[in-house]
Amino acid sequence: MRTKNRWVNVLFLFPAVFAFLMVIVVPFFVGIYLSMTNWDGVNPNVIFTGLQNYTTIFQAPEFLYSFLATTAFTAINVALVNAVAFGLALLVTSRVRGRNVYRAAFFVPNLIGGIVLGYIWQFIFNNVLPAMGRSLGLGFLQTSLIAKANLVVLGISLVNTWQYAGYIMMIYVAGIQAIPASLMEAAETDGANYPTRLVRILMPMMASAFTICLFLTLVNSFKQFDVNVSLTNGGPATIFMMKAINSSEFLALNIYNTAFARSKLAQGQAKAVLFFVVLVVVSLIQVWVNKRKEVEM
Repeated sequence: MRTKNRWVNVLFLFPAVFAFLMVIVVPFFVGIYLSMTNWDGVNPNVIFTGLQNYTTIFQAPEFLYSFLATTAFTAINVALVNAVAFGLALLVTSRVRGRNVYRAAFFVPNLIGGIVLGYIWQFIFNNVLPAMGRSLGLGFLQTSLIAKANLVVLGISLVNTWQYAGYIMMIYVAGIQAIPASLMEAAETDGANYPTRLVRILMPMMASAFTICLFLTLVNSFKQFDVNVSLTNGGPATIFMMKAINSSEFLALNIYNTAFARSKLAQGQAKAVLFFVVLVVVSLIQVWVNKRKEVEM
């Protein structure tokens, strides 16, 4: 009977495991091999070149700048998204009237596709805000935020925060609602004011929610692609290491352009492998640090 049940379990698991192997595992290892070749997607004569592609990309100014720009965007975006999302979560779990309507309204932007969202905000940045700036006499609004190389990363972060904060808010809401109301009421009865209750009770007790939200926003920021393509497509241009490059070409877009726009598929694959390694290492460190804080709390 046990043998029969074991075979039944194997048959049920086989389709999912087979799909996972064929779609994820096998392509991953094939990709590692191709990153060490001269593969261009056309020429069938693939030659093994070792670590030459990895050496080349570390000497490329556009890749180094792309890595720096992605890191800056990630730092800004993680801070903005979580700060806004946590603030919204506190608002919609308070006694404010219409809080359920607010929850739905704040979540709606997350339902808009990244490509559509990018074009909408491109129109806002390039037309609506400059027109408002001219009408109100506000000089800082008269030039598009995404037209400035030193501010374009901040512009993309604002758009991503507008879209993604509502989704992260729902996780924080679940964390807040899991805290017993009697605990907060007891602290209030003992004379603890709201900031004290927030810092000493509420935030420590929802540490697991912070771990999840920081992980999601970190991964989402590093993998940013669709909004990056439709909003700026990597522009505007700037100078880095004496070379003209795109100031907002994040890693995912840089990999795409290398592989398909420049037809350097092996080099693009090498960048993708490095991208994977960096993302895994950073994510594991973030989760480890947050988990330690959960234990301490």
